Amino acid sequence: MNREQDNLQALGSKTQYRMEYAPEVLETFENRHKDNDYWVQFNCPEFTSLCPITGQPDFAEIKIAYIPADRMVESKSLKLYLFSFRNHGDFHEDCVNVIMKDLIKLMQPKYIEVIGLFTPRGGISIYPYTNYGQPGTKYEQMAIQRMQNRQMI
Repeated sequence: MNREQDNLQALGSKTQYRMEYAPEVLETFENRHKDNDYWVQFNCPEFTSLCPITGQPDFAEIKIAYIPADRMVESKSLKLYLFSFRNHGDFHEDCVNVIMKDLIKLMQPKYIEVIGLFTPRGGISIYPYTNYGQPGTKYEQMAIQRMQNRQMI
């Protein structure tokens, strides 16, 4: 990977954490194996956001898995992006959908899924799941199948 060629700013520079939702920190680099289908998975066990009603912190493990197309998300920029939710007020379901949509816009993956394993509040855990497959491809069918067959427990 050539840092300059891919125009990566976060990797190798001093870490600056954003205190507000910041999708603009996300960066990509070229997928060097475009002809292969393969999974990339990120686990963020220390995700934090705020309840939009009470302002109370919500904690979760966010799992992102995708099959890349031409571009891939750079991991440090993803870490900074996920950290930017720390003071962001959104419901659990909104968080996973916003994350997925931002990553689709960023890199147009063949397939992506995001799950949030939120810790209990008031005695109830919430585990929202969302996915996407490129329309008109086998990945769209894969998204439909994975959604229909999703084991939520």
